Amino acid sequence: MRIRGRTLSALLLATALGVSALSVDALTAAASAPSDAPAVRTADRSHAGHVMGASALPSADDADGDGYIPANPPVTGVTPSQAVPPPAYFHEFQANCSVTHTAPDDPIVYPGQPGASHDHTFMGNTSTNAHSTTASLTNGPTTCSAPADSSAYWMPSLYNGDRKILPVGPQVIYYKSGVTDYRSVRPFPTGLRFVVGSPAQTAQEFRSHKGFVEGWECGDSFFNVDIPASCPSRPDVQLNIRFQAPSCWNGLHLDTPDHKSHMAYPVVKPGTNDNMCPASHPVALPMIEFKMAFPVNGDMSQVRLSSGRGYSFHYDFFNAWEERTLKALVDHCVVGGLQCDTRGYDQNHPERGAVLNADHRLP
Repeated sequence: MRIRGRTLSALLLATALGVSALSVDALTAAASAPSDAPAVRTADRSHAGHVMGASALPSADDADGDGYIPANPPVTGVTPSQAVPPPAYFHEFQANCSVTHTAPDDPIVYPGQPGASHDHTFMGNTSTNAHSTTASLTNGPTTCSAPADSSAYWMPSLYNGDRKILPVGPQVIYYKSGVTDYRSVRPFPTGLRFVVGSPAQTAQEFRSHKGFVEGWECGDSFFNVDIPASCPSRPDVQLNIRFQAPSCWNGLHLDTPDHKSHMAYPVVKPGTNDNMCPASHPVALPMIEFKMAFPVNGDMSQVRLSSGRGYSFHYDFFNAWEERTLKALVDHCVVGGLQCDTRGYDQNHPERGAVLNADHRLP
């Protein structure tokens, strides 16, 4: 049921405090600097942001500021698939994107409020800022491999002491099936946005999170809930983290006040090992998985996130793909049961061809 009204939204947001308070970043005027230069910070906001008690401001996407952005049209009448598809070990493609800028902004949690959040590192759409909307992101410039991916991706910035550590080069962002019946996965609706994890989560909540894959890792150290105190000082060693997003959608909202409740993780079908979407969120969408690499090693005792300890890691996604291209990649790679690269090509099945041409564009 859709509840409207700013007062109720504020109550819902306050209720979500510490559980679903997540970050979305934005670009300030300093984002006009070169893409490899972090924006100038006017204050230390390392623990600011994501205080969810205040209502969102009205925006082009959420005119009344109540936090609910309805899907237009909504997707209804869907029953979660319990079918068992033909065997396919992989059903994914990559949408790799490089860092664009950093800023203490959050267009999802704090729309229209530059500087309200802790610092974030942005990838993908180069125009992302506190005022970003579906319209402003659509067809925008991007650092993703496919020019059609104008989506915004961001996460808390990483520091070694006071020095900001930015990932170098394209970062791996998987789009894969989170449900057993990969044939039931459909593309993201334009304008869908959500947050994954929470800056307020405890170490145990981070470890038990449904999106937890391997935690923080470096060298031969894996499954760390917090950032390791040290890593081998070798050129080939970086700090890595992998984290998966929910992939089941309620079909009704592009966003909700807590930026989470319109999405859910798959559940296990009783009596099986098969994953399916819950009845409350019956629409299967791609499961995003961040696989980030930070160029830092050696003494890690001063390495932290702008949101706090390593277990405060979280990230945000705001979909602005060109619809035809995203559908072509999802249909060919995810629904088609392939392990695709950024062009939608599976080297183990060359006979299936590629989705995108050499310029990563849909022919």
